[in-house]
Amino acid sequence: MSANYLLLSFALRYPLLVILTITLGFSGAVFNGISTTLMVPLILGFLGQDKFSVTGMPPLIKSLFNFLSIISPEQELLSLTIVVIAGIILKNLCGYINILVSSRLSQLLVNGMRKDGLRLLLDVDLDFYTKSKVGDIINQISNEVGRAAGAVRTGINIFTIMVTILVFVAILLTISWQLTIVSTCLLMLVTLLNQTFIRKARNFGKILSDKSARYSTALLEILIGIRLIKGVANEDHEFQRLSTLIEEREVAEFRSQSYFAAIAPVNEISGILAILGIVTIGRVFFVNQLDSLSTLLLTYLFILFRLLPFVGQLNSSRSGLANAIPSAEIIANFLNRENKPIMLNGSYPYQKIQEGIRFRDLSFAYPNQDNLVLDQINLWIPKGTTLALVGASGAGKSTLADLIPRFYDPLSGTITLDGKDLREYDLRSLRRDLGIVSQDTFLFNDSVHNNIAYSREQATNHEVIEAAKRANAYEFIIQLPDGFDTQVGDRGVMLSGGQRQRLAIARALLRDPTF
Repeated sequence: MSANYLLLSFALRYPLLVILTITLGFSGAVFNGISTTLMVPLILGFLGQDKFSVTGMPPLIKSLFNFLSIISPEQELLSLTIVVIAGIILKNLCGYINILVSSRLSQLLVNGMRKDGLRLLLDVDLDFYTKSKVGDIINQISNEVGRAAGAVRTGINIFTIMVTILVFVAILLTISWQLTIVSTCLLMLVTLLNQTFIRKARNFGKILSDKSARYSTALLEILIGIRLIKGVANEDHEFQRLSTLIEEREVAEFRSQSYFAAIAPVNEISGILAILGIVTIGRVFFVNQLDSLSTLLLTYLFILFRLLPFVGQLNSSRSGLANAIPSAEIIANFLNRENKPIMLNGSYPYQKIQEGIRFRDLSFAYPNQDNLVLDQINLWIPKGTTLALVGASGAGKSTLADLIPRFYDPLSGTITLDGKDLREYDLRSLRRDLGIVSQDTFLFNDSVHNNIAYSREQATNHEVIEAAKRANAYEFIIQLPDGFDTQVGDRGVMLSGGQRQRLAIARALLRDPTF
């Protein structure tokens, strides 16, 4: 999935908001063009000059004044004032509403991307996590998603600005196509000058994404491994490592902002030079008509002057889009399900074991590993049997157990449950009836009660207490400061290893597995 396809697909999820944004942008451009076109004649009218002398005027301005000619001469100036003020008010009203709509669209895009990312993280196999850094994942969900969604908003903003520019250019063409050709050429030179900054912004966008990912990964590793870091007195080393990453990230962000900040002054200086060039060329084109066409020339220059900020906004937005595109590419790859290991789900609902489990000619190797962990295993476990697997570390005991809840699928051979291939069962119905206590016990940063009840959220307090008693955990729980309401800390850091293991056993017993 490409970055452009990602941005388009998410934008099309909210077609009404996108259409409303574009419509408001177009309406604002029209109102802005009308009020700007009539501004110079209005000012001349207030100065007592003949603002309605339309000799030599282009058809657009003539049509606007012909519309006002139905009004009595005494009311012409007042009517023109009302039209200009109304145009300015409507233009700003459209702009204000457009900001609100764009902000809402941006929020929905961020939420949509994050929800898709979270759904993906819950659907992928464990193999994905063995190959990915948790810090990278957190950085993508937290930071890169926001920048990618900003690219969609920036893209729509670019379209709106381009519509505004086209409206102004159309007006300028009706006034003088010769001057407009010259103006376009000069402004194209400004755009080409900005292209250098846009390329730099894109490059620094990639560097910034890389530095952010490395920083997030390092910070998470330090927080998770803080016990080891303190145990070997490595605090200074980790501080220096993190400080270096922070400085590298800040340098990349500063250089990115420095190029972005240069766009505005370059546009302003180039724009003023372009206006001076057009004035000089205008004197050549209208050297014999300056007196009669002074209003026309002033109107043209005033409209052109109002157009230049939009050209600057366009170049800034293009630079912002280039800076955000690397994040969109990262998120596009992250949300792509085709390159992720997602286990196929069966359709047969598991209910209750009747006969037993059979491993037939089972072989298994971890993804991207050549060495077989299990080779031609044959094993029959009847219902009601308690089985202990004994062997050296790395012999495949945990791996064999992990194949039953289908954390992985075998390379060859089959696992059958009551004669039916395990892959034919619905995964969730199968895992709901399993009680698993792993070697690496995990507890949430929550209360003792909630950690036990995690396997069955609808469990009563009595059931939680009974499960704790059966796991021989009740005695130490009631001695904790707040009993079952005691907070265990991140990953259960407030408890000993044995206490964490007993809570995990209580959690499995509360599930009351039928497997």
